[in-house]
Amino acid sequence: MNLPVRPAQHPQRALLHNEIHARPPEALSAPLAIAHIVMLTDAAGREASRAHVAALLRDHHMAPPDAQTTHLRTDLGAFRLRWELHTEFVSWTFSVPLQDAGFGERAPPSAIDAVPRDWLAALPGQCLCSLNLWVLPTSRFGSGSLVGHVLHEDTLVASTVADGHGEVYTDFAIHADGFSRMVLLTGGMTPRRLGRLVQRLLEIETYRMAALLGLPAAREAASVLASAERELAELAEAIRSANRDAEPVLLDRLTRLAGQVESQYAATHSRFSASSAYFELLDRRIQDIAESRLAGLQTIREFMDRRLTPARSTCEWAARRQDALSQRVSRMSNLLRTRVEIEQQQSSQALLATMNQRQDLQLKLQSTVEGLSVAAITYYIVGLVSYLAKGAQGLGWPLSPETTAAIAIPVVAAGVWWSLRRLHQRMFHRA
Repeated sequence: MNLPVRPAQHPQRALLHNEIHARPPEALSAPLAIAHIVMLTDAAGREASRAHVAALLRDHHMAPPDAQTTHLRTDLGAFRLRWELHTEFVSWTFSVPLQDAGFGERAPPSAIDAVPRDWLAALPGQCLCSLNLWVLPTSRFGSGSLVGHVLHEDTLVASTVADGHGEVYTDFAIHADGFSRMVLLTGGMTPRRLGRLVQRLLEIETYRMAALLGLPAAREAASVLASAERELAELAEAIRSANRDAEPVLLDRLTRLAGQVESQYAATHSRFSASSAYFELLDRRIQDIAESRLAGLQTIREFMDRRLTPARSTCEWAARRQDALSQRVSRMSNLLRTRVEIEQQQSSQALLATMNQRQDLQLKLQSTVEGLSVAAITYYIVGLVSYLAKGAQGLGWPLSPETTAAIAIPVVAAGVWWSLRRLHQRMFHRA
C-alpha cells in the first residue's frame, strides 16, 4: 500500500486545527443542578489548580491530567466535573441530576452538596464568581412558586431564551450560601442545544465579574490622575513665566511626573484592556442566548445595559484619560526641551562669536610676532653672511664684511618675508 505524499507540516498545525473544538459544550438533559465556581489565580495558582484536580482524580482511581491539559470533563460518580484553565482564572463546574420531583415548597438541592467539602475548601485562588444553576423541564416545574422560593422577586430578571424554547430567571444577588442563583426552565430543546445554552449562561456570569475587575483599578487611577493633572497645570503655568535659571528644575519635575504617569499606565493598561475584552465577550454571549421579553420583567440585556454601563464607561474613561494625560505630558516635555535647546544654541552662538573674536586677536598678535620673526631671522642670516664674508676675504672677496652684511640685509629680509607669505597661503588653501 502506497502511503500518501504529504508536504512538511507546521509543528503547531494540529494544535491550531483543534482550537475550534476546544471547550465544547456538553449534551445535557433536565432536571439538573449545576454549581459553577470561578477562582481568580496567578500562574502559580493555575498550576496548583492542575495539581488540585489531579488529587481529586487520584482519589477516584482515575488518571490525572498532563501538563498541557487546559480543559477536562469527567464523571466522578456522585457528580460530573468540568475544569477549565483560562488566562486569569480557573473555572470549576459541578453537575448532578435531580430527582424528577417538584420543588414547590422548597429550593432544589445544590450540586455543590455532592462535592467533598475539604477538597472544595482548598480550591487554589480567590473566588470571583459562584453560581447555582438549576435546569428544570417546564412541563414538570412551574415558574411561579419555585422562583419565589429560589430568587428575590423584587430584583427578579427574566426572559425567554433560545428563540422561546426556554425561560431563564435570576436576581443577580449573592445569597446566604455565598452563591448567586439562576433557574432555567427548558422546553423542547435537544441535549446539545441545551448544553450550549447552559454554557452561555455560565459564561455570562463569569465574564460579567471578570469585566468588573477593571472598576477598582479605574477608581484608584482617578485620584492619581487628578493629582497628576493638577501638577501638570501648575508646571505649564510655571514654564510659561519661567526664566532660564528655573528651567532645569522644571524639566526635572516634568520628567518625574512623566515617569509617574507612565508607571501607572503600565500597571493598569493590561487590566483595562482585559476588561474591555470581557465586556465584548459578555455582549456576545447575551446575544447568543437569543432572549425575548417576559411580560413585566427586565431582560438580562436590559439589566446589564442599565447596571454595567456606568462601570464600563468608568473603565473606558480612565483608559482614555490616561492616554490623554500621557500625551499632554509628552507634549509639555517636548516644548520645554525645545525651549532649553534653543537657549543652549543661542549660548553656543554667543560662545562661537567670542571665540571668533579671540581668533582675530590671535591672528593680529601672530602678524605682529611674524614681523618680529622676520627681523630675528634676518638678523641671524645676516650674521652668518658676515662670517662668510670674513672668511672669503682671504680668498679674494673684494668687499668688507660690514659692506657685505649691509647689502645682504634687504635681500635676506625680503626673502624671509616672501617665504612666510607663501607658507601661510599654502596652509590657508589646504584648510
